[in-house]
Order: sequence, then C-alpha cells, then structure tokens
Amino acid sequence: MDLDVFVTAHRAEWDRLDQLLRRGRHLTGAEADELVALYQRTATHLSLIQSSAPDPALVGRLTQLVARARAAVTGTRRASWRDAVHFLTAGFPAAVYRTRHWWIPAAVLSTLVAALIGWWIGTHPEVQASIGAPEDLREMTRPGGEYETYYSSNPAASFAAQVWTNNAQAAAICLTLGAFLGIPVIWILLLNMVNLGIGIGLMSAAGRLDVFLGLVLPHGLLELTAVFVAAGTGLRLGWTVIDPGPQTRRVALAQQGRAALGMAIGLALVLFVSGVIEGFVTPSGLPTWARITIGIAAELTFLTYVYVLGGRAARTGEAGDVDTADQSARLPTAA
Repeated sequence: MDLDVFVTAHRAEWDRLDQLLRRGRHLTGAEADELVALYQRTATHLSLIQSSAPDPALVGRLTQLVARARAAVTGTRRASWRDAVHFLTAGFPAAVYRTRHWWIPAAVLSTLVAALIGWWIGTHPEVQASIGAPEDLREMTRPGGEYETYYSSNPAASFAAQVWTNNAQAAAICLTLGAFLGIPVIWILLLNMVNLGIGIGLMSAAGRLDVFLGLVLPHGLLELTAVFVAAGTGLRLGWTVIDPGPQTRRVALAQQGRAALGMAIGLALVLFVSGVIEGFVTPSGLPTWARITIGIAAELTFLTYVYVLGGRAARTGEAGDVDTADQSARLPTAA
C-alpha cells in the first residue's frame, strides 16, 4: 500500500467524519446516516492501515476518530439495578457453571493433596518435630489451644471483615495472575492446602481431628469452594494464553478477562458470606452438628444457585461477559 496515496484518497472522508462529530446532536437525518457510513468506512481504513502500513501518528488519529464515532453511533449506557440483578441471577452463576470443568478437578485434586499432607504429618512424628518444638505443638493442639481460640481471638465483626479481606485478596490474585500460564494459581492452591494439611495432621496426631473439622467445616466448605472457583477461572485464563481456540489470542483473552473480573465481584460476595459464618457461627456456642449443618446448607445453596440458575443461563448462551453493546468494537479484518 502506498500510504501517501491512501491518505490523499480518504482524507476528505475523515475530515467530514470529524466535522459531523463536532456538531454532536445537531444533525439532520441524512447527516446521521452519513456519519454511520463514514464510521464504518473509517474503521475499515484503520484496519487496512494497521495490517499493511502501520504509521503510528495516522493510526493514533484514526483510532481516536473511530472511538468517538462509535460512541456517537452506539450512545452511552449507564449501569442500572437491572444490570446488577442480571449479573446475580444469570451472569455470575453462568460464568461459574461454565468453568466447572476447571474448578471441580482443582477442588478434588487440592482436597486430596491436603488429605495426603495431613496423613503424612499425622503418622510421622519426625515430620511433626520439624514443624515445631513439642511444647509449641501441644500449645497449638490442646483443648483451648491456638487452633480453637483462633476463631474467637477478635470481635466477631472485625474478625469476619479480616477473613473476608484476606480470602478476597487470594481469590483476586488467582483471577488476575492466571494469565501467567496459571503458575501463580497452582502456587496459591498449594500454599492453602499445605496450611490445611498441617492443621489436619497435627490435630489428628493429638487425637482431636473431630474438633478441628468441627471448626473448619462450617465456613470452610463455602470458603474453599470460592477459592477453587477462582483458581479454576485463573487456570482457564492461563490455558487461553496457550490455546485461544478459534478466536485470536487477544479477543479470547479479553473475553475471559472480562468474565474473570465479573467473577471477582461475585466471589467477593460469596466470601463475604463465608466470612460472616467464620466470624459469627464457627466460634459460637452452638453444638458442632448445628455449626456443620449451617456450613453444609450454605454450600448446598451455592451449588444449587450455580447449577440451577447458572446452568439455565448458560444454556441460553450467557457466558458472564459484558453485553455486546458494552464491548470494544472489533475492527474489520483486512483480507
């Protein structure tokens, strides 16, 4: 492509489009039609220049011009309560449902790792000795020890807020760093399972595994599920870098990244619920069976929410992405 000839041939169209955009809403019907046609042609021109003769200054000007024209053609839309309701009843559960082939295997494998670590520590005194001195381990595992008092060490409200913040950060890290081929996600999962396995192993060796599970299960079922969902989403994002499928890598990553952002918001709400349970139910005086029942009920409610609402929305094409009208315009691809 001869760039100078191309610019000379189409400069008048670009100038005309800029002139129409400056007039804002003061356009006749014919001028509005002309603006749409010029917007489409200019978008095609930009694609041709980017693929054949990418001049930075010209690309920058046309990119700005196309963005302004798109805003004028499509208009702007403000978020409403209807968007929030749609997100909670369709977008978020559908996104979780669609990633189930990632987070369910992550949950199963992670649970097995935690169980194996717990068994290894609980049946090998030498491993326990490498974790801490005998008196320190007794202080952690004895009745009224650190494992039991941890959940009542602070006022319930502040403890719930602290737990929610920490877990939300872990989930956000899984979602945002998943693009690095999923490696940070695997590391975060491993750290969480090692910590859980150490608790299982030490309390098992002390003959108090039932107490430990009675403290962990009420909030841990929902909390770990949220972490596994975040990890599965992050791993899927990392796999998209390797295999974007039929779309270009840029488009596929943008779509998965937008869905991951929505997941971060939804999982923050889920972790808020688990934080409330951990802050108010886990350290409460309720019988162990009652606390575990509350945890199981919260977990089953979330899974029903995902599989019923999410499955229904996913079958209608919902992917957890933003509306097409709110996505960035895709430029025509030059032949």
